Amino acid sequence: MKITKNETTYQLSFLPHIFPVNCYLIEEEKELTLIDCALPYSYKAILQTANKIKKPITRIVLTHAHDDHIGSLDKLKEALPQAAVMISKRDAKLLRGDRKLEDHENNTPVRGGVPAAGAIQTIPDHLVEDGDQIGSLRVILTPGHTPGSISLLDKRNSHLIAGDALQTRGGVAVSGDTRSLFPFPAMATWNNKTALTSAITIKNTHPKLLAVGHGKMLEHPDEILTKAIHRATQKWKEQT
Repeated sequence: MKITKNETTYQLSFLPHIFPVNCYLIEEEKELTLIDCALPYSYKAILQTANKIKKPITRIVLTHAHDDHIGSLDKLKEALPQAAVMISKRDAKLLRGDRKLEDHENNTPVRGGVPAAGAIQTIPDHLVEDGDQIGSLRVILTPGHTPGSISLLDKRNSHLIAGDALQTRGGVAVSGDTRSLFPFPAMATWNNKTALTSAITIKNTHPKLLAVGHGKMLEHPDEILTKAIHRATQKWKEQT
């Protein structure tokens, strides 16, 4: 596991040289917010890192309900029973193993590692919506990779944690835009058109730091986000 710190954002990267799976600790004045739970064995390193920072984890926020983002959820909730677990209302259904689409959603199948019904024992404490504030973090709905994916923008320093709405491993790409060096996020994406809209939403926040589920953090990513959005737009335009 590799730890990278940028101001108040700690990136914990598991299998960083093979198949990087990231989660994040966001440092507040007296506490920590954990964003995503990585892999089933990751809870030990997450708890150890929090102990080194010497602040308690009081919130666990899930950007979406794929296996590599919820892997340690039950173990962490067991170790931190007072920590409030948060996820979007829409992806709470996926967390329960319910893949059914809602009536208003694009009729493309939910992809990726969604847990089987009953596999996750933890029940979220709060279902978040666009604009909700979680400590210093503002919730931004960024569906596409899953129907209920969220991103989180730190109002103190404009750090944006985007889950799998984008990737930086194998080339910066909008979710659904396959990069041959790391195609897995694209393979697990629900709806490309929706993901593209969400990438534009992210770019319009003008983050000073972009942190994603797979790959390194990027400082001042505006230009590279513009290129990634243009690439996806042209690619999918040609396919229609």
